[in-house]
Amino acid sequence: MPKRYQHTQIGYVTIIAVVISLLLIGYIMTVYVFNWIAFAVLIILAIFLVLFATLTVVIDQEAIDIRFGPGVIHKKFFLKDIESCRVVKNLWYYGWGIRLTPHGWLYNVSGLSAVEMTMKSGKKYRIGSDVPDELERAIRQSIEI
Repeated sequence: MPKRYQHTQIGYVTIIAVVISLLLIGYIMTVYVFNWIAFAVLIILAIFLVLFATLTVVIDQEAIDIRFGPGVIHKKFFLKDIESCRVVKNLWYYGWGIRLTPHGWLYNVSGLSAVEMTMKSGKKYRIGSDVPDELERAIRQSIEI
């Protein structure tokens, strides 16, 4: 199906923080003594980096598909189920990743801006974006067709 919208946001702060942590743990393990716990943390951080470094939003004729990293973690919202959307600012402590907030589920890799979608069922979801106005416009155009 042809795409109406596609944008990938890169979580630079997340990438920098995780890479610094990886380098620090790697340095400690090579200078001092090998530690299985530190090695396990190293592996978990590396997996986290691959899975949550980017967030791609694709809108086609039927749905909004959001994918973290290579797409292992993803969520699909059917356009026919969306009632409305609006640009919102998340509070800083809502964090990044996948979070349950007082405003529904949040999918975010960086920043505070998001588009909140209200579903016909009453549920709300927020998709973080570094270009929230473009995302909101694309969702509005897609649900009005």
